[in-house]
Amino acid sequence: SKSPAVFDIQKLKWMNGEYLKAMDDEKFFEMAKPYLEKALPAGIDAKKVASKVKTRIEIFPDIAEQVDFLTAVPEYSNELYTNKKNKIDEAGSKAVLIDVLPILEAQDDYSNDALYAALLKYAEEKGYKNGYVMWPLRIALSGKVMTPAGATEILELLGKEESVKRVKAAIEKLS
Repeated sequence: SKSPAVFDIQKLKWMNGEYLKAMDDEKFFEMAKPYLEKALPAGIDAKKVASKVKTRIEIFPDIAEQVDFLTAVPEYSNELYTNKKNKIDEAGSKAVLIDVLPILEAQDDYSNDALYAALLKYAEEKGYKNGYVMWPLRIALSGKVMTPAGATEILELLGKEESVKRVKAAIEKLS
């Protein structure tokens, strides 16, 4: 062929991502472990995090960018609290976070299912959709729009003390 070969790095990364998604969970964890250990703070379950990032990365070094919020919340704009799809703005987000804070403080079981049930009950009582409650909570906990885990999964990973601290900081930021 007279035409030169084309090497597409984006296509190669995409194919690698597909390979990682298809990989056995145990093998994936073993290969991702060095990257997770470097990126995660002490006390965070690396195996749980690996299961969350598996479908979201194309190459292993992407892990650090995906989970950096678990170490510390990055600087972010209050505009992230506004979401047209969930029909919520900064004022609505602040109100939700103020309402949710005592629920999180009173919660003893910080497993994903228990937290989801408690927040779902709150949403039903107030007549909100799930996204209306979970969106501001995710932003408060991570400072990001896209995370490898949902709001309740982030709560579970961070634990009660850190989660409550981050929600309080977010309420202060919105004030």
